[in-house]
Amino acid sequence: LTHPDRVLYPAQKTTKRDLALFYESIADWILPHLEDRPTALVRCPEGVAKECFYQKHVGTWAPESLRRVKIREKTKVGEYLVVDSLPALVGLVQLGILEIHTWNSLVEHLERPDRVVFDLDPGPGVPWTRVTEGARLIRERLLALELESFVKTTGGKGLHVVVPLSPGPTWAEGADFARKLAESVAREDPRGYVSHMAKSARQGKIFIDYLRNVRGATSVAAYSTRAKPQAPVSVPLAWEELSPAIKSDHYTIASLPRRLAGLKTDPWAKYWTTRQKLPRIEALESKRSVAAGRR
Repeated sequence: LTHPDRVLYPAQKTTKRDLALFYESIADWILPHLEDRPTALVRCPEGVAKECFYQKHVGTWAPESLRRVKIREKTKVGEYLVVDSLPALVGLVQLGILEIHTWNSLVEHLERPDRVVFDLDPGPGVPWTRVTEGARLIRERLLALELESFVKTTGGKGLHVVVPLSPGPTWAEGADFARKLAESVAREDPRGYVSHMAKSARQGKIFIDYLRNVRGATSVAAYSTRAKPQAPVSVPLAWEELSPAIKSDHYTIASLPRRLAGLKTDPWAKYWTTRQKLPRIEALESKRSVAAGRR
């Protein structure tokens, strides 16, 4: 590292060296979530208190030693970083990367996403208990379709509900599934949820962001830090852990190692062996219609 004593998080006096050591301590936890996935990054070269910017494509700012993958886009070919090792993670720290966001597909199956992500983003005035209830509601809808899901904090304001898949659906199919489920929830409880981005409609509601599932979109990786003053981290949880006590920014660079050291099992252990196929969302609507008719 150059300038290892540069402070990246002033409130905690966390330096470049500290962040590199943090990632070294959790490498076995974070790397499985990064390996073979194109990334988008948030760079804060002078730390979180100074200018930060979203970096989608690789430029001359990244050393040649970091793995790259070329991906065809609408009008050009973009080049993305892939983070497959601890040296690569430390390389990101050297560049002032404070957030790592990943695609929903692996490089090996680039056009076949292997997960769907529902991002629950609370609007102004929404208490945390409503956010946890929303995540459980999404889970219930997915279970009705015989789909297992996993939950994690975003390190920001909300929660991610993640559905692991066998690489198979197209980007359009994955995004369409997520959109229809989000719209279904918002339609049934319009006072509690919204499925479109207009901020004017989000006061007191939870935005179910399904747009994380279109080609080229990303979501913050599990165990990535966030470019926020208190140095929060996006952390996988067991469903039973959802509570008023664990808010989205509960875990930080300082506290996460203690949590991981105290875990008896990985709360997402089954994530790696859960491979599912997307059903037609109409199956859920049909089941709910039948159930409503019986009441």
